[in-house]
Amino acid sequence: MEQTTSCVLFIAFVLLVFPSYGIADPLTYSTYNILNYGAKPDGDSDSTQAMVAAWALACGSTKAATIYVPPGRFLLRNVVFRGLCKNNAIVFRIDGTLVAPSDYKVLGTGNWLLFEHVNGVSVYGGILDGQGTGLWACKRSGKGCPRGATHAIMTDVENPIVIDQHYCPDEKNCPGLVSGVKISDVTYRDIHGTSATEVAVKFDCSPRYPCTNIKLEDVKLTYRNQPAEASCSNADGTASGFIQPSSCL
Repeated sequence: MEQTTSCVLFIAFVLLVFPSYGIADPLTYSTYNILNYGAKPDGDSDSTQAMVAAWALACGSTKAATIYVPPGRFLLRNVVFRGLCKNNAIVFRIDGTLVAPSDYKVLGTGNWLLFEHVNGVSVYGGILDGQGTGLWACKRSGKGCPRGATHAIMTDVENPIVIDQHYCPDEKNCPGLVSGVKISDVTYRDIHGTSATEVAVKFDCSPRYPCTNIKLEDVKLTYRNQPAEASCSNADGTASGFIQPSSCL
């Protein structure tokens, strides 16, 4: 039986890659732009149902599918991306930012974004902003916080935080090539949980287009009940708050 994955928040396995090669034939996959289902890129309008609609179509497709998030800020409440799906090649291509409600109480005691029983889901590009400042301030004060509420929890996810400019799908047509796009100003915020790999934070950037202004804020990741490791190549940035594994930026 094919193993499925259940993980909380797709901030958990954001893979930031901007390849300039390997574009698939559009006849072999379906693309679902969340704007077509009512999403608004203003950061204030609720785009939850639009994302749910796009997911339902992508998950129900018998061929590979891409969910496209265009430039802009898209407000999402609690979303569950639930399988089993009819294909195991769903890509989230994010050119914008997915934003959690600034008031954590809106999320209740649940999680922001949850994947259940899915296999073969990838996330390319973009920013996921959990806006967890208020929640963590509340948790540190210990006064009246919703029990169990969090913005970013992951469970046994391979390389939960990764930028890979040497990514090559199926190792075809691009060995040795790197992305032609510079990656900068990316923030990973309020990410906690367990990694399925010893290296939980991996920034593998190119010497020609190094990653700059990468930010880690309040990150705690473990591997087999021990602190995980971080690996950086041609990456520069800052870390603030509690950071585990120790930052390599």
